[in-house]
Amino acid sequence: MNKQVTLIYVPLYLGGSHRGAALGPAAMKVADLRERIKACGWQIAKEVEVSVPESAAWFEEDTYARCLPEIIDLSKELAKLVEAALDAGTLPITIGGDHSLAIGTIAGSSNYFRKRKESFGLLWFDAHGDINTPETSQSGNVHGMPLAICLGHGPESVTQLNQYSPKAEASLTALVGIRDLDPPELEMITRTGIAAYNMSDIDKLGIATVVERVLSRVADNSSGIHLSFDIDVLDPEIAPGVSTVAKDGIGQKDIMQALSMIAKTGLVRSIDMVELNPTRDIQNRTAEIAVDMIAACLSGKA
Repeated sequence: MNKQVTLIYVPLYLGGSHRGAALGPAAMKVADLRERIKACGWQIAKEVEVSVPESAAWFEEDTYARCLPEIIDLSKELAKLVEAALDAGTLPITIGGDHSLAIGTIAGSSNYFRKRKESFGLLWFDAHGDINTPETSQSGNVHGMPLAICLGHGPESVTQLNQYSPKAEASLTALVGIRDLDPPELEMITRTGIAAYNMSDIDKLGIATVVERVLSRVADNSSGIHLSFDIDVLDPEIAPGVSTVAKDGIGQKDIMQALSMIAKTGLVRSIDMVELNPTRDIQNRTAEIAVDMIAACLSGKA
């Protein structure tokens, strides 16, 4: 891979309950995202601004999967953008926006590796499982469903994006940092067999051991890694600017160590950085930490 990135800005809020998530890309730019990437020795090959449609369904309280048609259309566009970025030898970094955008970005990564007959690993850092389906979701918010969809669970209209499913292999998928799960999500994690490490595991084993175990499962059996990072996996004391707060998260030192370890494998091929909500932030602190984390992914330095 060339040391070049493609930045894809997606001000998506349709998958969640807070419009503030749409301001995430702007806050990351203010936090010197471009400059930090260049300081890591990487070039910016291309920047793409993705338009997000309005939807009256976002205001509905009772719905099966709110704004799903619009999210599907957006996912198709994102899949093409991510795949094209990978084809060009660049590393796509998608800046959100809510986590439902991962439906499209992971589809793009999957297409890229699939046509090469290669496997890829999926590392999903999140306080939440994001592994509900419309049948199990209490809110109807699609940002609580993208991992399930990528693993092939959910409506065919979205799981069969690009005419195949699943997009990610359960045996090469790991969920790290979880601490706020619905009971059906626990059942789905067990049923799919993905690796899952909650905060109790991290506290007991240490972040380094957890990452080593994840990489031995994922990195050793794949040609690349898609890193999907929800900022709410961090402790809200250091990263308050998120839509769905969950206390007692990963600390700043630990997350930088984790991302540095992952970067040093040389296998990171695509990144999502999602769920930044500047309306809940303090002096753009969370955006600055998010930029620090992207820099760690590129430089391998904690």
